[in-house]
Amino acid sequence: MVKISKWRFIVVALVVALSVFYALPNVLNRDYVKEHFPEWWQPVNLGLDLQGGSYLLLEVKTSDLVHEQLTSILEATRSVLRENKIRYVDLRVDGDFVKVKILNSADLSRARDLIFKIDRESLLAETKGSEVVVSFTSQALVRMENSAVEQSVEIVRKRIDELGTREPSIYRQGGNRIQVQLPGVTSPERIKQLLGKTAKMAFYMVDETTTPLDAQKGKLPASSFLAAGEDGYANQYVLQRNMVVGGEHLTDAQVAYEGGAPVVAFKFDSFGAKKFANTTRENVGKRLAIHLDGRVISAPVINSPIVGGSGIITGNFTSESARDLALMLRAGALPAPLEVIEERTVGPDLGADSIEAGKVACVLSMLVVLMFMIVAYGLFGLFANVALLFNVVMQVGALSMLQATLTLPGIAGIVLTIGMSVDANILVYERMREELRAGRMPLNVVEAGFRNAFSAIIDSNLTSLFCAFVLFFLGTGPVKGFGVTFAIGIVTTMFTAILMTKLMMLLWLKYRKPKEIKI
Repeated sequence: MVKISKWRFIVVALVVALSVFYALPNVLNRDYVKEHFPEWWQPVNLGLDLQGGSYLLLEVKTSDLVHEQLTSILEATRSVLRENKIRYVDLRVDGDFVKVKILNSADLSRARDLIFKIDRESLLAETKGSEVVVSFTSQALVRMENSAVEQSVEIVRKRIDELGTREPSIYRQGGNRIQVQLPGVTSPERIKQLLGKTAKMAFYMVDETTTPLDAQKGKLPASSFLAAGEDGYANQYVLQRNMVVGGEHLTDAQVAYEGGAPVVAFKFDSFGAKKFANTTRENVGKRLAIHLDGRVISAPVINSPIVGGSGIITGNFTSESARDLALMLRAGALPAPLEVIEERTVGPDLGADSIEAGKVACVLSMLVVLMFMIVAYGLFGLFANVALLFNVVMQVGALSMLQATLTLPGIAGIVLTIGMSVDANILVYERMREELRAGRMPLNVVEAGFRNAFSAIIDSNLTSLFCAFVLFFLGTGPVKGFGVTFAIGIVTTMFTAILMTKLMMLLWLKYRKPKEIKI
């Protein structure tokens, strides 16, 4: 008597229903679905090579970051030498080093030890003649570069997402490069402008005791620095080095209008709000400078304490420039500048040709496989063909559910799994033929065929799955896309070959009750 597990039937029916449900958006109008349905029920994302769009290769200027960190070490060195009353001259950043000349040779080793204590894990400090030479260790430089690139990837992603760009692909390539693919974006000029700005913002008090002219003549206190205005060095400011609060404490930034002019309204976190309130309370009547990317964009007078953790940034903004600044402040500052080193645009016509070619390849490969299985295995070939059709539906449904991006190599992965999906059925059928030759009954033939082929099916598919994982985790771009579709195809193949095909055979045996099986 044929017994069919209730759970096998429920699992197969549930998976098939879910696959059809998630695959359905792909046969409807893409624009209509994207506009009227939620994000979790959308068609498969199309990659740059299928949809057309822009490709940018960005390089993180880690050398600028190292120089910035060395400048911080220089300031810390100045402070520690003054605190310990060690006389020095010629403190400077020279290439990849901070160098300082110690006037009293007896203080040389003590100065070196004090500077080394600034950051024991990252610094090398050695004496050369009367100088202390400070540099970063190679391990610290690698950590700095990795951290900068990873942080830059996240900030680039946030900035592009804020613009509402659909289906961007952003990931690290090599040591210090970031690849950005923007399907459907044929004019990426505004995006390049946004990514070209670091958006490092900080608030400083203006040094009212020193004029820019005095600073240019060399009469600049060590506690202050000279900064350019929004229109360059035609308008300059002397700012106190002690930062009031940094842009990292901003929690929100939005465009607002004051007197009909666009401004940027910002909000601090609790720490930033407290520090900002205390500073403005203590400096009423003085000027507070808003310093962005090396320039002072505004230096208003503090008329009253600013409490509540919010304020506005005024300047010569247009509506678009105010939106862009608010967007960059929300996304966060880049740790180092980005430079576009490669740019390509793929036309939508080329993508449409690729999709058409992919469709033709899928249909032809499927027709050939379907015909072969019918000719070779008759009715059992039909069972395999039904499972194959559902296999493709399950792959498309899985890609839609995961919101994966389908590329041209991804289509190749689907075509490949169409051929591979019937391999498991062939193994089962050949085992069943052996059982038939041994004179077994129909139910025993089916059970023994699946049981004896099971280990071979698992072994062959697992090795392929390992290869797919390697392609996914170590590959980039199209290689990664191929790995995704290949891995999904292998999983769906094992499901349809082991569960679905066997369920169809058992249902056939139960209701048709054949006396013998012909394969």
